[in-house]
Amino acid sequence: MEEPAAVGSLNRGEPGWWYLSAPEEPEEDGAPLLSLPPGPRSSSGASFGFSVFNLMNAIMGSGILGLAYAMAKTGIIGFSVLLLIVAILASYSVFLLLTMCIHTAMSSYLFIIKSELPSAIAGFLSGDHSGSWYLDGRLLLLTTSICVVFPLALLPKIGFLGYTSSLSFFFMVYFALVIVIKKWSIPCPLPLNLAVSNSTRECKPALFNFSKESAYAIPVMAFSFLCHTSVLPIYCELQSPSKSRMQKVANTGIGLSFLVYFISALFGYLTFYDHVDSELLQGYSRYLPHDTIIMTVKVSILCAVVLTVPLIHFPARKAVVMVLFSHLPFSLIRHISITLILNAIVVLLAMYVPDIRQFFGVVGSTSSTCLLFIYPGLFYLKISTEDFVSQHKLGACALLVFGLLVGLVSLALIIYNWIHQ
Repeated sequence: MEEPAAVGSLNRGEPGWWYLSAPEEPEEDGAPLLSLPPGPRSSSGASFGFSVFNLMNAIMGSGILGLAYAMAKTGIIGFSVLLLIVAILASYSVFLLLTMCIHTAMSSYLFIIKSELPSAIAGFLSGDHSGSWYLDGRLLLLTTSICVVFPLALLPKIGFLGYTSSLSFFFMVYFALVIVIKKWSIPCPLPLNLAVSNSTRECKPALFNFSKESAYAIPVMAFSFLCHTSVLPIYCELQSPSKSRMQKVANTGIGLSFLVYFISALFGYLTFYDHVDSELLQGYSRYLPHDTIIMTVKVSILCAVVLTVPLIHFPARKAVVMVLFSHLPFSLIRHISITLILNAIVVLLAMYVPDIRQFFGVVGSTSSTCLLFIYPGLFYLKISTEDFVSQHKLGACALLVFGLLVGLVSLALIIYNWIHQ
């Protein structure tokens, strides 16, 4: 990796990727994370509130459609504890990511992945924590990118999946409000001609409920809180940027998103109980097929996804170019071909994969778990010069182990469910 130039300057390393210079030693929490040159730009940028809004736009998306199903499979208390744990770990991984930005002077999470992943995995597997790892990792990077970067960038566009453009926060709040209001529009027990049973026992919420279907819970939650590829760009636009200020932005955004997620999951579950669909809106389509408000929710989400397709497609195409063709000059034919291939894959998946929970499960246990838990912990262990028994290195190690266990166990249980269905 190229050494950054003077503090506060922008440097072009590889085509399409910017370095942001940083001090050689980490600053204290109140100091600027990236020192900016004096002038008009140092006082400009997004305010604290607007940065929180931008981060919540990145956080809140299609995962909200699967959280009620996750609550039905874990129980109210079980779901609450798991969702809180994932939210706290998401905030801590943002802290590690900001710390790594100090050391690497990179403003792109995907570029940190490209630069650090091969040697980080090699050193982790060899037990070398000296920071001097080396591996010719093109094949390893290619394999990991296929398993991690592509699903993250492609699958959110399928059906009702997808981050909902710059207005996603308003769409998701509107969605949660409608779920709360419609709680009293569907009777319990559910109508006889539509439900399997009309027993009043179905109207009693479960506090704990663990089964093989619970394997989808944490992957859905990880998918829902994934915003880490947007953290550094949002930081770069933050007014008076500092590590502590950006961490407060992240904590506030994740906390508010947690509140909206929990309310929508709770009232969605209390509407359908054990009959919650893996995609919550399907239940309302079944029991309230001609409801105008439900139709407006569907239309708003659909429009948001259509408008967001370019924003999701660009990083997917960039990941392909970064992994496979970074050594080649730009080619318009290759550019168009990658675009067509990616969109064809998305259309085929949308047509032939019947259940949205399979996407939540697979993407959540692979790409989301890696980007949320595994990579921040792994890269921090590699990049940080602290002693290995220091507080944050132990925290990074715990985050890494948690991510590996959750990802592997969840994916194994999901595959087991597929085999025995």
